[in-house]
Amino acid sequence: MSKTMRKAECATKPVKSQAALAGMASLMGTTIEWYDYFLYGTAAALIFNKIFSPDIDPVTGTLAAFATYAVGFFARPFGGIVFGHFGDRLGRKSMLLITLFLMGIPTIIIGLIPSYDSIGYWAAVLLVAMRLLQGVAVGGEWGGAVLLAVEHAPEGKKGLFGSLPQTGVAPGLILSSLAMGAVAQLPQEDMLTWGWRIPFLASAVLLLVGWYIREKVAESPDFVAVKHQPQSAPPLKAVFRDHPVQLLAVAGARLAEVTWFYTIATFSLAYATSTLDIPKQTVLGAVVWGAGVAMFTMPICGWLGDKIGQRRMFALGTIGLVTFAPVFFHLLQTRDSVWITLAMVISIGIVYSMLYGPEGALFSAQFKPEVRYTGISIGVQVSGAIGGGLAPMIATSLLAVGGGDPFYINCYLMMLGGIALVSLWAMRSVSGNEPESQLTTPKESLTVK
Repeated sequence: MSKTMRKAECATKPVKSQAALAGMASLMGTTIEWYDYFLYGTAAALIFNKIFSPDIDPVTGTLAAFATYAVGFFARPFGGIVFGHFGDRLGRKSMLLITLFLMGIPTIIIGLIPSYDSIGYWAAVLLVAMRLLQGVAVGGEWGGAVLLAVEHAPEGKKGLFGSLPQTGVAPGLILSSLAMGAVAQLPQEDMLTWGWRIPFLASAVLLLVGWYIREKVAESPDFVAVKHQPQSAPPLKAVFRDHPVQLLAVAGARLAEVTWFYTIATFSLAYATSTLDIPKQTVLGAVVWGAGVAMFTMPICGWLGDKIGQRRMFALGTIGLVTFAPVFFHLLQTRDSVWITLAMVISIGIVYSMLYGPEGALFSAQFKPEVRYTGISIGVQVSGAIGGGLAPMIATSLLAVGGGDPFYINCYLMMLGGIALVSLWAMRSVSGNEPESQLTTPKESLTVK
């Protein structure tokens, strides 16, 4: 073997090991953060209206619980702007360590907040404050985790690696659902008094594990390559000036995906248990099955996106959303555990995976490396605030307008699917085999293959 070949082999091994470590760190970190985030969503649907606003009727109480839930979503764009700016200027890794603690510590504090009976409305105030901090954390987390994986990924595997932080949604949802499902087996009084707090306090252990893994990852090579280049404008200004179409396209595509997920994973819990009188355990168990399937289908969809193009994979998921939305609610209305489980498996494990899996590579490819953290964070988090934050409240209101019939919810989801397809058309088609240099030119990103 020649000296040159030996040097190349030695240089490749650390790169490959760092790529694998970056993928694992992104997966583990997002698992922990989504566990914290989904824990709140599940508790908002099933518990918080009884603890923090017990003096109002059940429907208004549910809306109030979802309103505090929405606060976290509207804090996300702020987190995206702040962490995006410093992530583009100082690096991806340091921002991800900060967001991990900014998510974990408020989750622990939520588990310690006294009830309404103890401190009155201050309980709700503290809850909203912690939710705001969680929203800021998630707003900065997603972009950094995706970029750490995608920018470390070997050529031809950016879709697969970009799907790993996305895959963290599934185990995070599983862990939060299992945790809440376990305490839901307690007697009602015990669950509402102290049982619900245990899953929130357990976040302390996950927080330490996530920090240990992320601390070992090297900085993104794409950021290292551009960090010393002169920048004439702040990242936020540069994104609006150079990438306005890409920003709107990312936000429009994401809007359908995030609304779909939070309608399925959060609103349907309240709908199934309150309107259809389905036991909590049945619905939570179905969600666990759906998320379990997504753990495997999410990276598969990212890998398939490398083969057929991330844009095509996302389009297939959008078509699945439009066609399956009415079927999902019909299957819930059967009140049969088998059909309910099938509905969750298809909704989360298949449709959502086809949407969410390719997003990391597809969205990050629309922006230049020096403003990429800011670009994808703003596009994703603004639509997340509108879609995810308002999804449970809009769905609850549409259900009331329909007299308990989810017809208008289906129409709303299908309309967002149409917006996603138009937005997708405005993006540049991206496959895993395209060199990075072809994905970062603003004018080229408007070209559709």
